[in-house]
Amino acid sequence: MASRLLPLFPLSVVLLPGTPLPLHIFEERYKQMMSDIVPEHAEFGVVLVKGEGIVNIGCAATVDRVLQRYPDGRLDLIAMGQRRFRILSLDSDMAYLRGEVEFFNDESAEDVPPELRQKAISAYSKLLQVESPELVADPRLDAPQLSFQLAQALSDLDKRQSLLTLRSETERLQFLLAILPEYTIQRERIATAKRLAPTNGHAKHVRIQDS
Repeated sequence: MASRLLPLFPLSVVLLPGTPLPLHIFEERYKQMMSDIVPEHAEFGVVLVKGEGIVNIGCAATVDRVLQRYPDGRLDLIAMGQRRFRILSLDSDMAYLRGEVEFFNDESAEDVPPELRQKAISAYSKLLQVESPELVADPRLDAPQLSFQLAQALSDLDKRQSLLTLRSETERLQFLLAILPEYTIQRERIATAKRLAPTNGHAKHVRIQDS
């Protein structure tokens, strides 16, 4: 596929296609980016910050709606994940980073077995019984790329990034089925630890009696 220069927004976030992302734009370089792309309804790329750099596979986004504009140029907005890309090279000629990117989608159209979709939804439902992830929008369970909808519930960025790179919906659903049981157990342990944790020194004094 043809490559092009895409404005890049490095974040500690993994955006997935077809999912929303709330953003508060306050840095000057990203104010400039939004002033360049919003009038044109153009795309920008969300890429995960990793160590001292960024990963080379990300998700393009468009601004779905601007929630608020501030006098100093700051913005509150909702972006929507679109298509995936691989970074070929970086360009720093502008105030914000850009990348020469190659867009990609799944390698071929496929009929995902209905039972696989249902198993993935069931595993997702079990996770929701343990914790309530902060989702901007409820997942669309009838979406062709169901895997991306369900993966919004994952707070583990490495797992989200791994899913983003897979080029088959069947593989992505199988990946979720492989990780969700153990992930759910881990999240349940964390939730239990939080419930049992000391209350910041404000716990009631308890008298201990000799047996």
